[in-house]
Amino acid sequence: TTPVYDAVSGATPLAKWKFDGDVTVVSDLVMGLTSGSTGETSAILIVLGGLYLFARNVINWRIPVSILATVFALSGVFHLIDAATYPGPLFMLFAGSVMLGAVFMATDPVASPVTNKGCVLYGILIGALVVVIRLWGGLPEGVMYAILLANAVSPHIDSLIQPPVYGAKRGST
Repeated sequence: TTPVYDAVSGATPLAKWKFDGDVTVVSDLVMGLTSGSTGETSAILIVLGGLYLFARNVINWRIPVSILATVFALSGVFHLIDAATYPGPLFMLFAGSVMLGAVFMATDPVASPVTNKGCVLYGILIGALVVVIRLWGGLPEGVMYAILLANAVSPHIDSLIQPPVYGAKRGST
């Protein structure tokens, strides 16, 4: 008899790109119609979860927006320079765990900066590190490493971007 399979194991879209040069169709990535680790598929559901957390005032929207904007912009620049070598910005946004990391991991209130400007810088740092690790690192994914490195810098970001004390004159604190 012919065997019946419940599941098939295979490379994730990022691994297919990194090691085989095969870019997965973006619409499949957005809808979750491709293989991948839990949280790497169906960007629509991740965005809906992020919107819910924002509506409940649980996360600062500046962090995921700045991460995603940085990944999109940097990967778009590299794609414009050499489209044969670097994947497009939509692939970089929707493949792997950048959506999950931006919405659910980087917004951890304990490790992320307190100030709004600090949150934007923190997001830009994470987004830039994700692109650098993905394009030139040995691993196809770099989101968790980027977040860990940015978490180490987060207290320094807060100390560099201090809002003035209410009622104090600038430069006197």
